[in-house]
Amino acid sequence: MEQPDSPQPPTHWIPASGANFTVSDRPDAYPVEFVVIHVTEETFGDAMRIFQNPKAKVSAHYMVASADGYIGQFVREKDIAWHAGNWDYNTRSIGVEHEGWIDRPAYFTDALYRASAKLVAAVCDRYGIPRTRDRIIGHVEVPGSTHTDPGPHWDWDRYMRLVTGG
Repeated sequence: MEQPDSPQPPTHWIPASGANFTVSDRPDAYPVEFVVIHVTEETFGDAMRIFQNPKAKVSAHYMVASADGYIGQFVREKDIAWHAGNWDYNTRSIGVEHEGWIDRPAYFTDALYRASAKLVAAVCDRYGIPRTRDRIIGHVEVPGSTHTDPGPHWDWDRYMRLVTGG
């Protein structure tokens, strides 16, 4: 079933350090085929400072706040964020961080799920990415990943219902 185009939720530009991503011209340079779901293991503010620290060598395209679903954009979608720990997946994905810890399910609020799902649906529509679990993946599912996020408390069924409008 074809999904209707989803409107992009409001995002706020908070640039990551230019030392923490690769300038590119996606989707011309690389196709965008995946969305990778992350959990920060930090507060929004601390993760933001990490993305802005030129020594960190890490970034994501977006981060969603737990309390209210506020969305910060740190890297332009045309550019390659360093989020997946796998260059091939970095080049072909959009990284979405979520404020919280994998072992603290209280951070996975309704506001966070809803804002993130709306964002991911819009990203999928923009690039023709199927809104399926084989294209919207957890960091743990990236080949070679040493991370476990989004973790056992991330409610994939609920999240995917929100993403697909089901």
